[in-house]
Amino acid sequence: MKKYLLPLLGLALVGLAAWYFTRPAETEESVQLTAAVKRGQFLMNVIATGELQAKRSEKIKGPTGMRSNQIYQTNLTDLVPEGTMVKKGDYVGQLDKTELDTKVKAALSEMDKINTQLEATRIDTAIEMRAMRDQLINMRFGMREKRLEVEQSKYEAPMVIQRANIELERSERDLKQLEQKYELSQEKARTQVAEIMANIKQQQVIVTRLQELAQEFTIMAPKDGMVIYARGWGGKVKAGSQIQAWDPVVAELPDLSEMISKTYVNEVDISRVRKGQEVQLKVDAFPDNTYTGLVIQVANIGEQLRNYDSKVFEVIIQVNEADSILRPAMTTGNEILTDVLEDKLFIPLEALYKDTVSFVYKEVNGRPVKQEVLSSWSNENEVVIVEGLSAGDKVYLTAPADAVNMPMQPLAQMVRDSATNFLYSEREERRKIGDAKAAKVRDEGQLGGGGGEGGFMIMF
Repeated sequence: MKKYLLPLLGLALVGLAAWYFTRPAETEESVQLTAAVKRGQFLMNVIATGELQAKRSEKIKGPTGMRSNQIYQTNLTDLVPEGTMVKKGDYVGQLDKTELDTKVKAALSEMDKINTQLEATRIDTAIEMRAMRDQLINMRFGMREKRLEVEQSKYEAPMVIQRANIELERSERDLKQLEQKYELSQEKARTQVAEIMANIKQQQVIVTRLQELAQEFTIMAPKDGMVIYARGWGGKVKAGSQIQAWDPVVAELPDLSEMISKTYVNEVDISRVRKGQEVQLKVDAFPDNTYTGLVIQVANIGEQLRNYDSKVFEVIIQVNEADSILRPAMTTGNEILTDVLEDKLFIPLEALYKDTVSFVYKEVNGRPVKQEVLSSWSNENEVVIVEGLSAGDKVYLTAPADAVNMPMQPLAQMVRDSATNFLYSEREERRKIGDAKAAKVRDEGQLGGGGGEGGFMIMF
């Protein structure tokens, strides 16, 4: 018995090994993931990061008269820390007065020069007029002598009388000319002095204006509030920043009772964003808090900003809640709800494939079937299916191994046409709803509009 047992045991081991190495391998299908087709409310949204700002704020400005005084830029030498609470009239910052002081000194020097010119003109005029008055006195005395000679010559020969009269006439003519010259010299002197006085007055205006401007280089708070640094092309304005004459804003005093989130939406998504859309906000500083908001502005024109690969559009979101912990410059995560669709079929995005038509791999009796579908709206994770699937169907999240050779199960042309017409009708209805929401939002300024017609796309 024992001599047969060992050979039988050996045969059993050989058979077990042969079965192990020749058994069918697990197919890819047996480990492929599937997802069920869902029916329900479909949310479309756009995610964008933003920054809190006060909806209204009082700007704290440097001097507005720099440009009129030929000062086009200066440096901010000092600025109170951001977040400082100030009262009206409190010190906020100081601008560099170097260029201004140079102009003040030059203006004062010019004033001294004009005053010196005035004094010199007065002295010269006084000397000139005194000399002319002396001439007039002498000439009048000489004329009296000529009259006396005429009186005494009336008993002389006619020639002597004629000569005396001629000399008298010449003296009278010379006196009259000198009197006229004296009057003209007086008028000229008055004009010169008046011109110099006008120059002095004009220069005094310049000096006064520069001195008043110097006082404005010390920046004071226009009202009570919290100091928030202004932002420029170079980032936040701070001590050492350059202040331009055409934009002298150094800080703001925000009204914290109403906050907005300024965000930028990629040009790919901006057609889905419109005024009146609801927003859910989270603040990075307080991740447990959730706030609601409303889109109140959408820019019409895109811009190229640093740290963005493509053009972006500015979107302003009104924060509905007032919360004392919210501060300007806090980072927000904004989920803009662009549309809500009721009673829709939808699947994960990765389950949808596109070639000349859109299709999925549907599970039928445990095997994949290549099924044509008609899809429309989508969000970041899912896509709406209009025709080709039913609620509860299962679709593959990855293509089966034999997907290339798998035949397509097409949609009937009548079904496709009917669904397409329905989608366009629904699109128009969604557009009207969006228009109505946008019309209820008050125009907040130059920015606005820019919306499209929702995230709608028909894919066959």
